[in-house]
Amino acid sequence: MDIETQKSDTDDTPRPTTPQGPPALSAASAAPPPVTAEDKRAARGATRPGDRIFLALSRGSGIFLLVIMAAIAVFLAYRASLAISKDEANFLTAFEWNTSLVPPKLGIAVLAFGTVVSSVIAMLIAVPIAVAIALFITHYAPRRLSGPVAYVIDLLAAVPSIVYGLWGALVLVPHMDGLFGWLDDYLGWTGVFSWDQGAPRSMLTVGVLLAVMILPVITNVSREVFRQVPQMHEEAALALGATRWEVIRMAVIPFGRSGVISASMLGLGRALGETMAVATVLSPDFDIHASLLNPGGGTFAQNIASKFNEATEFGRDALIASGLVLFVITLLVNGAARMIIARRKEYSGANA
Repeated sequence: MDIETQKSDTDDTPRPTTPQGPPALSAASAAPPPVTAEDKRAARGATRPGDRIFLALSRGSGIFLLVIMAAIAVFLAYRASLAISKDEANFLTAFEWNTSLVPPKLGIAVLAFGTVVSSVIAMLIAVPIAVAIALFITHYAPRRLSGPVAYVIDLLAAVPSIVYGLWGALVLVPHMDGLFGWLDDYLGWTGVFSWDQGAPRSMLTVGVLLAVMILPVITNVSREVFRQVPQMHEEAALALGATRWEVIRMAVIPFGRSGVISASMLGLGRALGETMAVATVLSPDFDIHASLLNPGGGTFAQNIASKFNEATEFGRDALIASGLVLFVITLLVNGAARMIIARRKEYSGANA
């Protein structure tokens, strides 16, 4: 009897016990409450009537913009197909543009070359100067000077294109002889800067004029980007003994690199589509010249502006076809700018 009692005392077998805590919750009471329409609106942040109206207007505006872009693309593609279907030459590689022939011959090689070359020249001139001006305004100039300089830059961005064109034709072109002569004397052996003493209405002159036009755009955007650099970054560099230039090189420029690239893309978009200023300065022809100093060449926008009024119905379709190519190039440039912004949005000044 003692042995049995001892075994029962040392037995570790679990025995059922009566629960002492609160009763277990039922399955119905443990389930989460159903999500109502009000909860969904609250999750989207549109709980008030004003928020819902603003959300609807914003969404409708975005959709409406996409519809307009799609309508423009469809219109250009349809009218371009009417012209390209009758084109006897290669539309992308031919060096001839004659809509009066039967069958007509249309080629955009010269226009594409002139558009790209003039825009590249403008970017090579404008981007370094614009970045330097933006750095001067934000990090070097005193406040009494930076304000007026920034105001003048803003005014230059608002000047109409035809005003720049008149300035280029009346002031810039007559004063390009000295620069062209210097380039011919020292770099004429390259062939790219050889000059036959003709009127300086060439692709280089167009590039210089476009550089002046896009300079305010790139400067303004770059200035705002440099102002967003976190103050702690600059103070940390100064605390480590960096000079002002080293602060700019190690903290400011790396932070604003994507913004400068995006600003340059915006300027490039304007240079690609500039019309009246180029038409006022350039002496167009349908030939690709090895030298940038000799007159000739052409761009998409200049060709459309100069030939649209006197063109026939088919000629307008042909011009619209060239405009479609420019439309695609502009979309690619702006898309590349948006991609650069999206890749480095986590480094924006608002998130620093």
